[in-house]
Amino acid sequence: MPRYEYRCRACGDTFEVQRPMSEANANAACPSGHDDTVKLLSTVAVGGGNAGGAQPRPSGGGCCGGSCGC
Repeated sequence: MPRYEYRCRACGDTFEVQRPMSEANANAACPSGHDDTVKLLSTVAVGGGNAGGAQPRPSGGGCCGGSCGC
């Protein structure tokens, strides 16, 4: 179940609520009981570790997939 992060406009606290995606846009009261909250935009960092420091070689090429020599 996804977690959504909120910030309370009244007290400034930031908190998380775990709820189904079907309730993603529902309001959430802060733990102190204030109702004036805003859902924050969360970012997810997904990356592959590159332990050797080598950069992966690009595959394909341009508009024609690299097979026409353009």
